[in-house]
Amino acid sequence: MKIALMDSGTGLLAAAAAVRRLRPDADLVLSADPDSMPWGPRTPEDVAARALAVARAAAAHRPEALIVACNTASVHALPVVRAALEPAVPVIGTVPAIKPAAAAGGPVAIWATPATTGSPYQRELIERFAAGVAVTGVPCPGLADAVEAADDAAVDAAVAAAARRTPPDVRAVVLGCTHYELVADRIRAALQRPGAPELVLHGSAEAVAAQALRRVGAEPAPAAAPTGGLRVLLGGRPARLPAAALAYPEGRLLAAAEAPADTGAGAVPDAGTGTGEPAAALRR
Repeated sequence: MKIALMDSGTGLLAAAAAVRRLRPDADLVLSADPDSMPWGPRTPEDVAARALAVARAAAAHRPEALIVACNTASVHALPVVRAALEPAVPVIGTVPAIKPAAAAGGPVAIWATPATTGSPYQRELIERFAAGVAVTGVPCPGLADAVEAADDAAVDAAVAAAARRTPPDVRAVVLGCTHYELVADRIRAALQRPGAPELVLHGSAEAVAAQALRRVGAEPAPAAAPTGGLRVLLGGRPARLPAAALAYPEGRLLAAAEAPADTGAGAVPDAGTGTGEPAAALRR
């Protein structure tokens, strides 16, 4: 079994590690284009074009499913990626886990990129899944970039700034960017107040991984032999996991199965445009 994941950068690590934990015997293809990130400030058409190019690079390795492990790409590119790859390759998208976070009644904070916070897309999700619940959008400028670079000081500064913008009575936080899941413990530490109930973080990685297995008709088998390999594509070309990825437990878990880079591969294909739609999400 082979599962591919795509993102602008290392935000795909959390979902890839979740797939690895569920199926240690599955081969993984990670396709990213870190030179073009961040995607958040780009136009929807530009995001769709770049996401489709990254997706096509992954699809060239003939996976049985592709996870769009990026909130921004899921918003702006999911239909066009599906139109290009399905039904040959099932495509699974990612959205902020607003529905499960709101199920307990709130108050809820949604940490997301500045471009996503207050966007019509996020407002529609809140209206659809969190009507009557106190929800605060918290922009997190610079956090995804800091996570991508594994810059501890910058991560701490961005987390601290977002924590100051988060209401003190919030009991659940939606991690509205896949990069944020890599620093979930630091986010929790910044928000957890002494004597208060334990803060609940809602990410997407595990549910998206489980959905990918369902789409290919596979069951979780965490006790399977760890025979699955890993192939990394950066800008469409075979590469190694970036050094920054190894700063995170998810990256180190994946690196154990990494295949040698083959520098003879070509560039990513041309891409198209499109808009996005909701998919799976997780309470974490």
